Amino acid sequence: MAPRFVGKKKLEITETDLAAAQALRPGFNPTGWTADQTARTLLALSLPHQSPEEYVKTLDKLFATADVNELVALYAALPVLPYPEKLIPRLAEGVRTNMTLVFEAVALQNPYPHDYLPEEAWNQLVLKSIFTSRSLYRIYGLENRRNLKLTQMLSDFAHERWAAGRTLSPEVWRNVGPFVDAAIWPDIQKLFTQPNDTEQQAAALVCAESNYPAAKTMLDTVPDLKAKIASGELTWDTIGEAVAAQTV
Repeated sequence: MAPRFVGKKKLEITETDLAAAQALRPGFNPTGWTADQTARTLLALSLPHQSPEEYVKTLDKLFATADVNELVALYAALPVLPYPEKLIPRLAEGVRTNMTLVFEAVALQNPYPHDYLPEEAWNQLVLKSIFTSRSLYRIYGLENRRNLKLTQMLSDFAHERWAAGRTLSPEVWRNVGPFVDAAIWPDIQKLFTQPNDTEQQAAALVCAESNYPAAKTMLDTVPDLKAKIASGELTWDTIGEAVAAQTV
């Protein structure tokens, strides 16, 4: 019903609008939202919510009967809905979805996973984003949720890809900088030898974020990349944007 009344045109979000969204909820970013998505969010916010239990029951009914576009609106709205702590099982279900648009609404530009997902579910979200070629730089708060278990899983993934003669996105290494040790270090050394510039840049960023002595020494051997990192010219976001541009 919503598109019939308000259409599907994308919102024109200004810097002022984005600042207001951030003030409302840190990380909240409606960039890319459509008019019907926004109308659905307003409808969800207008539901009676005096009782947490009744509100969650009502939301459950909406999720159970929603089509793809309605699910996109509901999952993207999770950060601003009442009782967010009671919606964690719903989000975990969204992580498991096979619907691409729905998964993007869960994983990208959405602060709810960063704030509420347990570590295991968070790691699954990151891995699924990698497996489905979603841009990691669009996952809110990725650096804050980096962990050793995820680093080990990504190292295993890299070894599988390399053994099969396949490449992997340099964004994968965004998760490992603080956890470089003797086991991970050979991966970073190999990354430095790759012919792709963005992979070498990723290796330099890993070294810049690591306290592992060999990593600091290696970074000194690439002064041009070290200077770009220090000036902010080279970041994980610039790598993510470069990778996204290559896949368009």
